[in-house]
Amino acid sequence: MLVAAAVCPCPPLLVPDVAAGAAPELRAARTACADAVGVLAASRPDRLFVVGPGGDAVDAPERYPAGSVGDFSGFGVDLRVRLGAGDAGDRPLPPSLAVGAWLLARARWADAPAEGLAVAEALAPARCAEAGRELAARAGRVALLVLGDGSACRTLKAPGYLDERAAGFDAAAARALGAADTGALAALDERLARELKAAGRAPWQVLAGAAEDAGLAGLTGSRHMAEDRAP
Repeated sequence: MLVAAAVCPCPPLLVPDVAAGAAPELRAARTACADAVGVLAASRPDRLFVVGPGGDAVDAPERYPAGSVGDFSGFGVDLRVRLGAGDAGDRPLPPSLAVGAWLLARARWADAPAEGLAVAEALAPARCAEAGRELAARAGRVALLVLGDGSACRTLKAPGYLDERAAGFDAAAARALGAADTGALAALDERLARELKAAGRAPWQVLAGAAEDAGLAGLTGSRHMAEDRAP
């Protein structure tokens, strides 16, 4: 069953080597993410799943076993990361899971075996929820590190240009995550999320499925939300 979850953003700029000169500006975000990972460690999980956007399969999530390797070469940086211990596997981690692996390595995670799950932007909400329930049933004490970003349409210079719906969508998602409101997370509009380039929608709905009967309480933090159930 799910005993703890942490929700973090996943822009590669979180990694100082990628951010370069902008690295100091993201120090607070990295600290918040480290605090969120600390919540997971304190829950003493038997298994950790890192869930993030990525992959092309629109009918099912893509699993990445412990030991899977990712890198940031696509961002001009020669940096490799490994998700837990194990064989490298056949497929490289998508960028979001590579960021998750970097966060865990930075925290020197050794509290439980870690695996990855990538969910496509177009994965249906019902399938996301089903995947979450499957993860929660994988061990007696399951923790999730959920990676995802909100809309990319908040300003004229944003990647998706300005869309007046973006602020409302982000506010609704933040409220749902902050309150661990699984119903509100499950109700996030898939089509609207895609139009607003909100890559976090599918991972957040995986979390909603995993947390349906977990009784989690939401805690808000700087650039992240974390949920925890006392052991």
